[in-house]
Amino acid sequence: MAEEIAGGDLSRLRQLNSLTMVRVLRAGEPATLTELAARAGLSRASTEDVVGALVAQGWVAEVPPVAGAMGRPARRYRFRGDAGHVLGVDIGGHRVRALVTDLDGTVLGRAQTAVAETAGRATRLAAADSVVSEGLRAAGLPAGELWAVGVASSGLVDPGGRVVLSVAIPEWTGLDLAQHFGTTFRGPVVVDNDSRLAALAEQWRGVARYAKDFVHLLAGLRTGVGLVIDGKLHRGFGGAAGEIGALPNVGWIRAQEHLQAWDGEAADLFAAARAGDRSALGAVRRYVRDLSVGTAALVLALDPQMVVLGGGFSRSADVLLEPLRKELDKHCIRTPEVLASTLGEESVALGAVKLALDHVQPQLVP
Repeated sequence: MAEEIAGGDLSRLRQLNSLTMVRVLRAGEPATLTELAARAGLSRASTEDVVGALVAQGWVAEVPPVAGAMGRPARRYRFRGDAGHVLGVDIGGHRVRALVTDLDGTVLGRAQTAVAETAGRATRLAAADSVVSEGLRAAGLPAGELWAVGVASSGLVDPGGRVVLSVAIPEWTGLDLAQHFGTTFRGPVVVDNDSRLAALAEQWRGVARYAKDFVHLLAGLRTGVGLVIDGKLHRGFGGAAGEIGALPNVGWIRAQEHLQAWDGEAADLFAAARAGDRSALGAVRRYVRDLSVGTAALVLALDPQMVVLGGGFSRSADVLLEPLRKELDKHCIRTPEVLASTLGEESVALGAVKLALDHVQPQLVP
């Protein structure tokens, strides 16, 4: 177990064993008591006691035996994801999304709406509230049944859920998002940077599931980055880890200008580049060249296993990945794997869901 137990505190020992079992059950397929004991590092007898208590509390259920099985099958158990629900909200510069899930992260309701980049604080918050209500209706749940809420925002976010600084949405600076959503929901409201939560989603359900160290690029109409080091989301001392784009020489501030010079949407430019248009290919090369400088600096500093291209531009990874690899080869001592995210536009909202689920864990065992 992860913690030392002082002076025969048996109630604390039982609580830690229960939390360990919950983590084991949530991480894997239904399993027998013997299998669970091995995974949790507990004795068979302790496992039977802990699982029995969790069944009585409603967090664990016995799985019916497979039809047609010979003999008396060993009892198998699963975590009850339907025992509770969480909400993930992604408040971006151009769009607001909400996902309502059970404790396994299965999406039960979703909603989204476009919002103008120039929208003020009140308008953007109203859009977020409306999307959350729509997502709850789609899931058939009242707000009172949510156990936790995760919120993703641009900018630097302090541990209490206040936006310390937002360049992408200037009116967002100083906003206490935890307080705003806390007036509606009884459970904890946790807030973090959107790029960071996209990385959390990638670690949870994306191509970086088995990577202990990776750099996640949130590439779209702006560029952000999330870092995972030694298997943990890295925030830094003041929550500003990865904000390398603040250095003008890195080029991330101007990178999108190469794409905006094209007559049309970025998707049109990528489609033209895919078709071999020389002007479009030149714009892509200039964009990737600027993107690669900050990425290479992070690679040289961290030596990650992989770089993941996420965000809206990940849909055009077939056009972007190979030029990015070639640019990194020019700068890096060791170029890591460069992969495209498969999570799509909901990656940040999924990260907000995972943030909420991580804060639910201690509530599972009284």
